[in-house]
Amino acid sequence: MASFIVIGAGIGGLTTAHALLRQGHVVQVHEAAAELREVGAGVVLGANAMRGLAQLGLYDAVRAQGTPISRLSLCDERGHVLQSADPAFFARQIGFDNLGIHRAALQRALLASLPADVVRLNSRFERFAETEGKITAYFTDSTSAEADALIGADGLHSLVRRQLLPQSQPRYAGYTCWRAVVDTSQLPLPVGDSYEIWGSGGRRLGYVPVGHNRAYWFACLNSSTPRNPHFQAFTVADLQRTFADFPAPIPALLALTQPAQLLWNDILDLPPLRRLSYGRVLLLGDAGHATTPNMGQGAGQAVEDAAVLAECLIKTQELPSAFRCFEQKRLPLTTRIVNTSWQLGRLAQLENPLLISLRNLGMRWLPKAVSQKQMAWLYEL
Repeated sequence: MASFIVIGAGIGGLTTAHALLRQGHVVQVHEAAAELREVGAGVVLGANAMRGLAQLGLYDAVRAQGTPISRLSLCDERGHVLQSADPAFFARQIGFDNLGIHRAALQRALLASLPADVVRLNSRFERFAETEGKITAYFTDSTSAEADALIGADGLHSLVRRQLLPQSQPRYAGYTCWRAVVDTSQLPLPVGDSYEIWGSGGRRLGYVPVGHNRAYWFACLNSSTPRNPHFQAFTVADLQRTFADFPAPIPALLALTQPAQLLWNDILDLPPLRRLSYGRVLLLGDAGHATTPNMGQGAGQAVEDAAVLAECLIKTQELPSAFRCFEQKRLPLTTRIVNTSWQLGRLAQLENPLLISLRNLGMRWLPKAVSQKQMAWLYEL
């Protein structure tokens, strides 16, 4: 069996720790934060990700914390349906639901079933070095750790990736986003329904149920510059005015939001990399293929990474070969997701009225069977 250092205790890092421990490997996860706090918004785990969790024995623990998504309605700002997707179609094909879940609940479920000594908090990665078939990781508190391999699962701003590829930097998508998770127990939302509105002027807002009578909503606006001070100062009241003409239940969701619940950040991704494996070092999750959230695949792809890595380690105990196997299996798919999600975001954020009319007309006329076929690749069907 081998020893692994995993940098980052996010979704990818924790799921990977489970995958490696199940095979009897020695794993130490190093997380820069001093505590794993109840922060973050909602995520969607597609049927493909739920299949990966099942392979790792994590399906039941995670599913209990979320809400299966049975319908996705994409509408214009008047509430007229542009497309109505049936996530259950793919769920029936591969045998697993699509799940909406609070990111903090997902992280908590993954952490709860790990041995207490696996995750080391307040351990900020600085650099690594490779000598005589071993990897040594150095941390900012002057400590170090040695293992057979290093996995960079430290997110979009990965320090592991920065050492390997200093020129690889996050890419601004041209729009900014607010998020919140709110209690909807007093709001009669249809169970399992997810809803998104593509409005005029680059305005977009949607919501996803995330379990326990809560819903995650997100609102996007175009911004020519990142970290725009105008949007940085936005409040819930500003969002209510900006989206005042959007149909129900949007006004009610915004009215339920407390200022402390509001999260704001620009939308970024990572231009696709040519490699994920570097000898005894592997990039995984957002560190290797961060995507815009338009396909709801960010967290799910990190889960799939862990499942595929486990498969590759079964095929070969030689770690660089296993990492190359991972790269060959994952890179074509994750690259396609990054590129497709980027283009989908550009389409959703249109401002030109004529282009919006053409987009909406095309979406209304697209047969459901064609739409499903276009997405089948995501589920390997």
